[in-house]
Amino acid sequence: MARAFADISFTDSVRAAQTRYGSRAHMEGFERASDPRNTLREADIAFITSRDSFYQASVGENGWPYVQHRGGPAGFLRVLDARTIGYADFRGNAQYISVGNVNADERVSLILMDYPRQRRLKLWGRARIVHADDAPDVMAQLALPAYPAEVERGVLIHIDAIEWNCPQHITPRYTEAELKPMLAPLLEELQQLRAQVAQLQSTQDPKP
Repeated sequence: MARAFADISFTDSVRAAQTRYGSRAHMEGFERASDPRNTLREADIAFITSRDSFYQASVGENGWPYVQHRGGPAGFLRVLDARTIGYADFRGNAQYISVGNVNADERVSLILMDYPRQRRLKLWGRARIVHADDAPDVMAQLALPAYPAEVERGVLIHIDAIEWNCPQHITPRYTEAELKPMLAPLLEELQQLRAQVAQLQSTQDPKP
Protein backbone atom coordinates (compact mmCIF):
# COMPACT_ATOMS: atom_id res chain seq x y z
CA MET A 1 0.00 0.00 0.00
CA ALA A 2 1.47 3.36 -1.01
CA ARG A 3 1.33 6.58 0.93
CA ALA A 4 -1.76 8.34 -0.37
CA PHE A 5 0.06 11.52 -1.39
CA ALA A 6 2.51 9.43 -3.44
CA ASP A 7 -0.40 7.74 -5.22
CA ILE A 8 -1.72 11.17 -6.13
CA SER A 9 1.46 13.07 -6.94
CA PHE A 10 4.08 10.56 -8.08
CA THR A 11 3.12 10.48 -11.75
CA ASP A 12 5.38 8.97 -14.40
CA SER A 13 6.94 12.36 -15.12
CA VAL A 14 7.53 12.96 -11.40
CA ARG A 15 9.21 9.57 -11.05
CA ALA A 16 11.38 10.41 -14.06
CA ALA A 17 12.43 13.66 -12.38
CA GLN A 18 13.22 11.80 -9.16
CA THR A 19 15.40 9.41 -11.14
CA ARG A 20 17.15 12.28 -12.92
CA TYR A 21 17.99 14.07 -9.66
CA GLY A 22 18.88 11.02 -7.59
CA SER A 23 15.98 10.78 -5.12
CA ARG A 24 14.05 7.92 -6.70
CA ALA A 25 15.36 5.19 -4.37
CA HIS A 26 14.43 7.24 -1.30
CA MET A 27 10.99 8.16 -2.68
CA GLU A 28 10.16 4.50 -3.29
CA GLY A 29 9.82 4.24 0.49
CA PHE A 30 6.65 6.35 0.31
CA GLU A 31 5.25 3.89 -2.23
CA ARG A 32 5.93 0.92 0.05
CA ALA A 33 4.48 2.51 3.20
CA SER A 34 1.97 0.48 5.21
CA ASP A 35 0.07 3.57 6.39
CA PRO A 36 -1.62 5.55 3.59
CA ARG A 37 -1.80 8.69 5.81
CA ASN A 38 -5.22 9.87 4.70
CA THR A 39 -6.81 10.14 8.15
CA LEU A 40 -6.21 13.03 10.51
CA ARG A 41 -4.30 12.26 13.68
CA GLU A 42 -4.32 14.18 16.93
CA ALA A 43 -1.22 16.21 15.99
CA ASP A 44 -2.70 17.03 12.57
CA ILE A 45 -5.96 18.22 14.12
CA ALA A 46 -4.18 20.39 16.69
CA PHE A 47 -2.12 22.01 13.93
CA ILE A 48 -5.07 22.59 11.60
CA THR A 49 -7.35 24.08 14.23
CA SER A 50 -4.70 26.53 15.42
CA ARG A 51 -4.08 28.07 11.97
CA ASP A 52 -5.28 31.54 11.05
CA SER A 53 -4.59 31.13 7.33
CA PHE A 54 -3.75 28.67 4.60
CA TYR A 55 -3.17 28.48 0.85
CA GLN A 56 -5.58 26.57 -1.39
CA ALA A 57 -4.85 25.46 -4.94
CA SER A 58 -7.52 24.57 -7.48
CA VAL A 59 -7.52 24.02 -11.25
CA GLY A 60 -9.67 25.78 -13.82
CA GLU A 61 -11.41 24.16 -16.76
CA ASN A 62 -8.64 25.47 -19.01
CA GLY A 63 -6.01 23.57 -16.98
CA TRP A 64 -4.48 26.61 -15.31
CA PRO A 65 -3.80 26.27 -11.56
CA TYR A 66 -4.93 28.96 -9.15
CA VAL A 67 -3.67 29.51 -5.61
CA GLN A 68 -5.71 31.50 -3.12
CA HIS A 69 -4.92 32.65 0.40
CA ARG A 70 -7.65 32.12 2.95
CA GLY A 71 -7.48 33.79 6.36
CA GLY A 72 -9.56 34.34 9.46
CA PRO A 73 -9.39 33.99 13.22
CA ALA A 74 -7.34 31.09 14.53
CA GLY A 75 -9.49 27.97 14.32
CA PHE A 76 -11.68 29.11 11.43
CA LEU A 77 -10.56 25.99 9.55
CA ARG A 78 -12.61 23.33 11.32
CA VAL A 79 -12.08 19.58 11.62
CA LEU A 80 -15.48 17.90 11.29
CA ASP A 81 -14.22 14.31 11.41
CA ALA A 82 -11.05 12.32 10.70
CA ARG A 83 -11.48 12.74 6.93
CA THR A 84 -13.36 16.07 6.65
CA ILE A 85 -12.39 19.69 7.20
CA GLY A 86 -14.32 22.84 6.35
CA TYR A 87 -14.37 26.58 6.59
CA ALA A 88 -16.70 29.54 6.26
CA ASP A 89 -15.95 31.31 2.99
CA PHE A 90 -16.06 35.08 3.40
CA ARG A 91 -17.05 37.59 0.76
CA GLY A 92 -13.95 38.85 -1.05
CA ASN A 93 -13.23 40.52 -4.40
CA ALA A 94 -16.25 38.86 -6.07
CA GLN A 95 -14.16 37.11 -8.74
CA TYR A 96 -15.18 33.62 -7.45
CA ILE A 97 -12.29 31.88 -9.19
CA SER A 98 -11.81 29.19 -6.55
CA VAL A 99 -15.56 28.64 -6.25
CA GLY A 100 -15.92 28.23 -10.01
CA ASN A 101 -12.91 25.94 -10.19
CA VAL A 102 -14.22 23.70 -7.41
CA ASN A 103 -17.63 23.50 -9.05
CA ALA A 104 -15.93 22.21 -12.21
CA ASP A 105 -13.18 20.09 -10.60
CA GLU A 106 -13.47 19.16 -6.94
CA ARG A 107 -9.76 18.43 -6.47
CA VAL A 108 -7.85 20.88 -4.27
CA SER A 109 -4.56 21.01 -2.43
CA LEU A 110 -3.87 22.99 0.76
CA ILE A 111 -0.66 24.18 2.39
CA LEU A 112 -0.84 25.19 6.06
CA MET A 113 2.11 27.12 7.46
CA ASP A 114 3.57 27.64 10.91
CA TYR A 115 6.28 30.17 10.11
CA PRO A 116 7.70 30.69 13.62
CA ARG A 117 8.26 26.95 14.13
CA GLN A 118 9.11 26.28 10.47
CA ARG A 119 6.42 23.65 10.01
CA ARG A 120 4.29 22.97 6.94
CA LEU A 121 1.36 20.59 6.41
CA LYS A 122 0.10 19.62 2.96
CA LEU A 123 -3.40 18.27 2.36
CA TRP A 124 -4.98 16.87 -0.79
CA GLY A 125 -8.73 16.55 -0.99
CA ARG A 126 -12.03 16.98 -2.79
CA ALA A 127 -13.97 20.15 -2.07
CA ARG A 128 -17.69 20.85 -2.09
CA ILE A 129 -19.45 24.20 -1.86
CA VAL A 130 -22.40 24.41 0.57
CA HIS A 131 -24.85 27.18 1.42
CA ALA A 132 -27.08 27.98 4.38
CA ASP A 133 -30.26 27.17 2.45
CA ASP A 134 -29.14 23.64 1.52
CA ALA A 135 -26.88 22.73 4.47
CA PRO A 136 -27.88 24.78 7.54
CA ASP A 137 -26.40 22.25 10.00
CA VAL A 138 -23.03 22.34 8.27
CA MET A 139 -23.01 26.12 8.10
CA ALA A 140 -23.78 26.23 11.82
CA GLN A 141 -20.66 24.13 12.46
CA LEU A 142 -18.55 26.54 10.40
CA ALA A 143 -20.08 29.74 11.78
CA LEU A 144 -17.90 32.49 13.25
CA PRO A 145 -20.39 34.83 14.95
CA ALA A 146 -17.69 36.96 16.58
CA TYR A 147 -15.78 37.59 13.35
CA PRO A 148 -16.87 40.73 11.45
CA ALA A 149 -16.99 39.33 7.92
CA GLU A 150 -19.84 38.34 5.64
CA VAL A 151 -20.04 34.57 5.13
CA GLU A 152 -21.29 33.72 1.64
CA ARG A 153 -20.87 29.96 1.67
CA GLY A 154 -19.09 27.05 3.28
CA VAL A 155 -16.40 24.82 1.83
CA LEU A 156 -16.15 21.17 2.85
CA ILE A 157 -13.04 19.16 1.95
CA HIS A 158 -12.85 15.38 2.07
CA ILE A 159 -9.21 14.52 2.73
CA ASP A 160 -7.48 12.09 0.38
CA ALA A 161 -3.87 12.52 1.54
CA ILE A 162 -1.78 14.15 4.26
CA GLU A 163 1.92 14.92 4.29
CA TRP A 164 4.16 16.96 6.56
CA ASN A 165 6.74 18.81 4.52
CA CYS A 166 10.38 19.33 5.48
CA PRO A 167 11.22 22.60 7.29
CA GLN A 168 14.02 23.62 4.95
CA HIS A 169 13.94 27.15 3.57
CA ILE A 170 10.95 28.28 5.65
CA THR A 171 11.80 31.78 6.85
CA PRO A 172 10.42 32.37 10.36
CA ARG A 173 7.78 35.11 10.43
CA TYR A 174 5.66 36.28 13.35
CA THR A 175 2.21 37.78 13.72
CA GLU A 176 1.55 40.63 16.11
CA ALA A 177 -0.08 38.18 18.54
CA GLU A 178 2.97 35.90 18.40
CA LEU A 179 5.35 38.81 18.98
CA LYS A 180 3.55 40.17 22.04
CA PRO A 181 4.78 37.55 24.57
CA MET A 182 8.29 37.76 23.12
CA LEU A 183 8.40 41.53 23.42
CA ALA A 184 6.59 41.79 26.77
CA PRO A 185 9.74 41.45 28.97
CA LEU A 186 11.57 44.06 26.89
CA LEU A 187 8.65 46.48 27.03
CA GLU A 188 8.36 45.99 30.79
CA GLU A 189 12.09 46.62 31.22
CA LEU A 190 11.82 49.74 29.05
CA GLN A 191 8.96 51.04 31.18
CA GLN A 192 10.97 50.46 34.35
CA LEU A 193 14.01 52.26 32.90
CA ARG A 194 11.89 55.21 31.88
CA ALA A 195 10.44 55.41 35.38
CA GLN A 196 13.96 55.31 36.87
CA VAL A 197 15.14 58.06 34.52
CA ALA A 198 12.14 60.20 35.42
CA GLN A 199 12.81 59.67 39.12
CA LEU A 200 16.49 60.61 38.74
CA GLN A 201 15.59 63.73 36.81
CA SER A 202 13.10 64.79 39.47
CA THR A 203 15.71 64.49 42.27
CA GLN A 204 18.42 66.48 40.51
CA ASP A 205 19.13 69.97 41.85
CA PRO A 206 17.74 72.65 39.53
CA LYS A 207 20.30 74.69 37.65
CA PRO A 208 21.05 78.12 39.20
